[in-house]
Amino acid sequence: MTKHLEIRFEEQIEHHLLTAGGYEKGNPNGFDSERGLFPQEVLSFIQHSQSKQYEALKQILGNELDETLITTLCKELTVKGSLNVLRHGFKCYGKKLKLAFFAPNTSLNPEASADYRKNKLTLTRQVRHSTKRPHQSIDIVLAVNGLPVVTMELKNAMTGQTVHDAIEQYISDREPTDPIFKFKERALVHFAVDTDLVYMATCLKKDETRFLPFNKGHNQGAGNPAVEGGYRTSYLWEEVLMKDSLMDILARYMHLQVEKKQVVTNKGIINKTRETMIFPRYHQLQAVRKLVAHSRDNGSGHNYLVQHSAGSGKSNSIAWLAHRLASLHNIKNEKIFHSVVVITDRLVLDQQLQDTIYQFEHKQGVVQKIDENTQQLAKALADGVPIIITTIQKFPFIAKALDTLGKKGEDIEIDTVGKRFAVIVDEAHSSQSGETAMELRKVLNKGGIEAAIAEQLMDIDEEELSEEALQGLKESMMKRAKQPNLSFFAFTATPKFKTKAVFNEPGDDGKSPFHLYSMRQAIEEGFIMDVLENYTTYKTYFGLIKSVEDDPEVPKRKAAKALARFISLHPHDITQKVEVIVEHFRTHTKHKIGGRAKAMVVTRSRLHAVKYKQAFDAYLKKKGYNDIKSLVAFSGTVEDPDLPGSSYTEVGMNQGIRERELRDRFASEEYQVLLVADKYQTGFDQPLLHTMYVDKRLSGIQAVQTLSRLNRTITGKEDTFVLDFVNEREEIYKSFKQYFEKTEMGDATDPHQLYQLQHQLENYMVFTEEEVDAFAEVWFKKRSEPTEGDHKKMSGITAKAVDRFKALEEEDQEEFKGQLVSFRNLYSFVSQVIPFQDSDLEKLYTYLRFLNSLLPKRQDSGRYELDDDIKLKYYRLQKISEGKIDLRAGEAEPLYGPTAVGTGNVNEEQERLSILVNRLNDRFGTEFTPADQLFFEQVVKSAVANEKIQEAAKVNSLENFMYLFNKMLEGIFIQRMDGNEEIFTKLMNDGKFKDYAAEQLGKDVYKRLQA
Repeated sequence: MTKHLEIRFEEQIEHHLLTAGGYEKGNPNGFDSERGLFPQEVLSFIQHSQSKQYEALKQILGNELDETLITTLCKELTVKGSLNVLRHGFKCYGKKLKLAFFAPNTSLNPEASADYRKNKLTLTRQVRHSTKRPHQSIDIVLAVNGLPVVTMELKNAMTGQTVHDAIEQYISDREPTDPIFKFKERALVHFAVDTDLVYMATCLKKDETRFLPFNKGHNQGAGNPAVEGGYRTSYLWEEVLMKDSLMDILARYMHLQVEKKQVVTNKGIINKTRETMIFPRYHQLQAVRKLVAHSRDNGSGHNYLVQHSAGSGKSNSIAWLAHRLASLHNIKNEKIFHSVVVITDRLVLDQQLQDTIYQFEHKQGVVQKIDENTQQLAKALADGVPIIITTIQKFPFIAKALDTLGKKGEDIEIDTVGKRFAVIVDEAHSSQSGETAMELRKVLNKGGIEAAIAEQLMDIDEEELSEEALQGLKESMMKRAKQPNLSFFAFTATPKFKTKAVFNEPGDDGKSPFHLYSMRQAIEEGFIMDVLENYTTYKTYFGLIKSVEDDPEVPKRKAAKALARFISLHPHDITQKVEVIVEHFRTHTKHKIGGRAKAMVVTRSRLHAVKYKQAFDAYLKKKGYNDIKSLVAFSGTVEDPDLPGSSYTEVGMNQGIRERELRDRFASEEYQVLLVADKYQTGFDQPLLHTMYVDKRLSGIQAVQTLSRLNRTITGKEDTFVLDFVNEREEIYKSFKQYFEKTEMGDATDPHQLYQLQHQLENYMVFTEEEVDAFAEVWFKKRSEPTEGDHKKMSGITAKAVDRFKALEEEDQEEFKGQLVSFRNLYSFVSQVIPFQDSDLEKLYTYLRFLNSLLPKRQDSGRYELDDDIKLKYYRLQKISEGKIDLRAGEAEPLYGPTAVGTGNVNEEQERLSILVNRLNDRFGTEFTPADQLFFEQVVKSAVANEKIQEAAKVNSLENFMYLFNKMLEGIFIQRMDGNEEIFTKLMNDGKFKDYAAEQLGKDVYKRLQA
């Protein structure tokens, strides 16, 4: 009865693939179990599809031809693998023979289309595959021209057997050394299937075999949805294994992933190579195919959001998508995209892309990584390189790069007229939709924007601006909107409101994202760990006493922060927490994952990281523990205000281990704990990371990204653990819940708020309409190469507003600045998502961005120091809660976009110090990023290329040179403003910071020019 029901299931699959799937029925008796293929099918295909080569070989080999062909093929399959032979063929006595023909990208070559139709795919049931176990048979084998590529073991849940019995059958009863199961050499993927679920594996290794879920997902979790009148798993044979689909997977998706590692042992360095055959998971295949189909049918000019959780295999999805888009044509055989630009900061992605695509194309030059400078990017764009990998920070400097190349005699033009580009964004957040991204759009649609400007100039009523400035204004406005020749494909697990609004192409439900693979599904399918499964919170109880006789009035919020800082940096606080961390790690964590488990301590600032490292080492020494060693990670140099003259660096505290070595050293058996401050909290993949100790306020995306460092899986890792000294369980729940399933958006932003803010700003009478126009005339007229005179004019115009701002009451100053920032953020957002263009708003936006960097900050905006007024009375740590934070319960709060709210500052109440001692809210800023570094590099390059600075360096001492350099530096900063607005604002606003930067930059420029 059991077999009877299983056969009915088998018959259903066979019937569909033979009648609608493009397959022919195979003969199980034709299978050669010693060679692991169907020899007569192979010979028949070669004879009929390549008759000339076959006849030529017959003249040489005569009656031995067929045996020689099969023997030669088997040798090639052993050496190169079946996927390589299917794609690239094999040689026999000097004749190149194909074992498959793949569908061409266009219909321009009828011969290629005819060749594709010559393929013969067979479905063969009950194939006896082993000479050692002749009674065993595989339920279904799918073969391409006689070469097995897919095996299937079927179970029918109605018999009481499930997909897990099929998996056990593969693991226990199938011998990996049988030719058909040999890794890489014959069948490429093995499916365990029942009526509800599908699992797959590409390598059978007995107990080490790993079967992965191959399911559609149900209710944003694991499993498959019900199918009316059919099986939940019918998508496998009705969609994935159809002839055209399977041939497409073999041609454009499957690849051999090779990972090379160096392992340091007592006997020296051992080189390890790990090979994995990659078959796309269902959500990857569906996402790429949907994106490709929509692009083919609708062309360019669309923004797609792909919300895929960690553990989704995003790197492979990006590689497959880039390769498909680079060769995509529409029904008229017109190329959809002329180049594909991949925007990423991940070093590992570029090599993976190149390796993967080389396996598809078997030729160099398809992928180019931009790892030198912006000139390299300009050349790649001009040359039409199919796939370009770069960072987004290089685009604002394209114009300068073209000018530099021109001076070298390399006149290059990036011609975008009639050209279309696909831009794939790895980890899309608001940084990909700000001013830098506007420059990317401008570069990639230069021709289209210029044509639109010429068409629209007649329609703009702007008598205040000259024609040249008007053209610059219009260009600035148009680069914000969607460009018809650009499509963006943005990947992220944690989209912000702005991300969803900008990348808004609707998915199946009519809303963004275009495709979803949720955190819930990734957890339930076992691709990532549930990091909230074991979450313990501690609370700090303490008492503070005044150490001064009087009870002074102090600013409430600043004093509260100062008190929090006093407690968090107090030696007793850190010592107590270090004791909890070390003892917990030794008792509960160290023995996990076969004794290889590691932990991360997340601290709230660089100074905290320094003090943690000191306390950690001191406690280990005091207790005589030799089984734990720690590393610390923070940027720059840290000075301890309690120890004047002290100076700490990451390298120094790690006994000379350089920053680029730190990941690998932490991965070794020597180190177990990593103490971090604003580093390694995003994009750090260390599967052995089991436990996290949190001593920092976390919320929103930052909480999700930080705690998700624990979610990577590895053999032996059964759970994770979080011990949190700071955050409430409810806050962590809210942060994760938004991204656990589908991320919803709140109400859309009202663009009319811009006009309300404009009116409110004008009422302060800090600036005039004439000043805004005058500034716009200079800014837009000489946008690419502003002169020293232009800088003086702009500074002179804005100086009037700065003086008026200073004359305002302090409360009005804060309200004005708050509304200015609200206007800037709201305009930057709305101008990308709503198709309206108002030149007055664009002029005001540009003017206010510049003005904001010049406005003085509040005099008391620094940290309030209370250390001399208070002392610690008592302190204790107490466990408050432990257990799972269940994300399946409750509803997620939607994301909301920017609004015209707030001033960014709160009026400080004055409150007695004695009342403030229990109020804590300590937050810290961020450190330098690669974008900041690039900004300064570009400033140096601009200065080195400046003829006046060159002349000054030739004839002056460094001291005299610095005088001229400092005069010209502000102008260079203004030129580079779009490259990094945050660092520009800091330079314009922080005198000490600007002076230090100028000194270092000047020395660098002088040294280069003297060389």
